[in-house]
Amino acid sequence: MKLNYDSIRDRAAWEAIGVKLPCFDWKEMYAETYAHPTWVHFGSGSLFRAFHAMLQQSLLEQGLVKGGLYTAETFDYEMVEASYAPYDNLSLLVTLMPDGRLEKTVVGTVAGGLRADPAYPEDYERLKEIFRNPSLQLITFTITEKGYALTGIDGSYTAMAEADFAAGPHAGKLAMSKVASLLWERFCAGGTPLAVVSTDNCSHNGEKVRLGVTTMAEQWLQRGLVTGDFVDWLEDESKVSFPWTMIDKITPRPAKSVEESLQKLGIDNVGITVTAKGGYTAAFVNAEKPQYLVIEDRFPNGRPPLEKAGVYMADRDTVNNVEKMKVTTCLNPLHTALAVYGCVLGYDTIAREMTDPALKALVEKIGYTEGMPVVTDPGIIKPIDFIHEVIDRRLPNPFMPDTPQRIAMDTSQKVPIRFGETIKSYVARPDLNQRDLTYIPLAIAGWLRYLLALDDNAEPFTCSSDPMLETLQKQLASVKLGQPETVTPDVLRPILTNKVIFAVDLVEVGLADKICDMLRSLVAGKGAVRATLQRYLPQ
Repeated sequence: MKLNYDSIRDRAAWEAIGVKLPCFDWKEMYAETYAHPTWVHFGSGSLFRAFHAMLQQSLLEQGLVKGGLYTAETFDYEMVEASYAPYDNLSLLVTLMPDGRLEKTVVGTVAGGLRADPAYPEDYERLKEIFRNPSLQLITFTITEKGYALTGIDGSYTAMAEADFAAGPHAGKLAMSKVASLLWERFCAGGTPLAVVSTDNCSHNGEKVRLGVTTMAEQWLQRGLVTGDFVDWLEDESKVSFPWTMIDKITPRPAKSVEESLQKLGIDNVGITVTAKGGYTAAFVNAEKPQYLVIEDRFPNGRPPLEKAGVYMADRDTVNNVEKMKVTTCLNPLHTALAVYGCVLGYDTIAREMTDPALKALVEKIGYTEGMPVVTDPGIIKPIDFIHEVIDRRLPNPFMPDTPQRIAMDTSQKVPIRFGETIKSYVARPDLNQRDLTYIPLAIAGWLRYLLALDDNAEPFTCSSDPMLETLQKQLASVKLGQPETVTPDVLRPILTNKVIFAVDLVEVGLADKICDMLRSLVAGKGAVRATLQRYLPQ
């Protein structure tokens, strides 16, 4: 058996091995999506296939929409080439249940995977056609925090951003320039309204995509490459909206164990591909069952009835409160703490880390003790229930092949939100003292220890990709394992005072000395990381 359109027409064969198939006509879906596209998603990876595409599948199967959606890739084009056309744009969602069961569903709502680059003229022309079509209601994103960035560590525009400013529409390389170019195409075709919706796992994501797109347009305007009316159109919320969202669903890289399970069932074209840019993809996506999506309900050209697929439609304040609850308290800070310590301690899955009493205690302290006092109850989801689900069910799921190495990617882009926002909340509260924080500083110190790229046995390991990795490692170059005296306030000051990294000046708020002392302890020698955790988290 192979995952493709002809094969799944034999419904009995697929259902016999426990695979749920789409309950709609795929060819009708494709024709409707081609003629009247309503939704394009930027970012063709696992989260899109496991979540966004499945939302549309639910609506199709309920008879609430007629078409599917397109995905557009702005960075790793091999992801599209390997994941879509070979399988007739189908994918297999494998949900990893805590009891070991695999729930298997064919995802059939993707009408095409497109490479968003003029270097691929057939794909790019199709994207331009879609953006000119008044039927398009929304575009969504999962391109990670770095996909929106136009500035570097010092706050100045990057060389790539400057090049895209000069190149103008249709010649840029960054995601934001490509999106702005397609919006320019839509504006020139009459300017039908559109919702531009980031569903990336970062704070105030709607503001990030708005800033990226409008900055690009304003820079083009300064160079005479677009008109002022275009910038005005982008800044008119009745024409182009940038809703805020909160998304939550863990979708690790495709796991070899899942590949082998599917092959034993007789599905033989599900091999894992590692792209030249380091992306992992396959015909299948493995994911956890829990999922949350809260969207600010501002769609000037209409929208699918997403609430019928389990999406919370809300106002901005509610979205912001839910997002703050998750990203700054109940999940993301815990993930980052586990990621950096897991890499240094040699763990290969998050679930195994949760069997380590010290690491489990660390995330409990960060979440329950230090995070919950400043969390805001969003009303639609109870924070205490959410964090209990995370700590007691989601992170310990032994069948989730999520790794600390994956979570550790781009940590510099995550730290200001995952830890900085909680510190800022303590500073703002007269009844709380940020100097009393212990476990968030311990997580920050753990990240600095991780950046030395030596594990707790003094063996080298490869740090996960991060746009600031080289800069930070140079700043820490004088810190030596086994020589705690090399950790000095002068060495750490350039990092700890950088508000781009932490959202606060850690010297100014009185946490720098504590982090410095913790890092000295963590670099004392072999086994110092374990000893430090036991010192702060005695069992």
